[in-house]
Amino acid sequence: MFRYFQELPLPQLTTRQQPPGNALVGLPVIFYTDDPTEQTFTVDIRGFTVVIVARATAFSWDTGDGTVLTTTEPGAPYPQQTITHDYASGSYTASLTTTWGATYTVDGGVPATVPGTTTTAGPPATFTVLQARTVLTNPYD
Repeated sequence: MFRYFQELPLPQLTTRQQPPGNALVGLPVIFYTDDPTEQTFTVDIRGFTVVIVARATAFSWDTGDGTVLTTTEPGAPYPQQTITHDYASGSYTASLTTTWGATYTVDGGVPATVPGTTTTAGPPATFTVLQARTVLTNPYD
């Protein structure tokens, strides 16, 4: 069953980041994915109808600066953010690797767990973190 599970076209979840585009030093970047984290597949194996339900079980966020954040949830956008990271100024490429587990049924029988997991790597997100500098001005000049 594991071989069939590994061959399924599991989705490559997209890394989303807020703010979109450029970020600022001192303000954390929020990471999340809003792609579906559960997929159902029906396959015919030697005349038996097998339904495999794949679920994302872990999310590894490579922040692009050497830090990897591992979570069991896909995160959320502002204001319910759960996955954030602070950066120094520079350009970064972040990516998401998703670990998938699955259950299966044969001809509508009792669900069983597929032994093992598999992973997919989503497309990277590239962004720049800028250093903002305050400038005092005299509004009466």
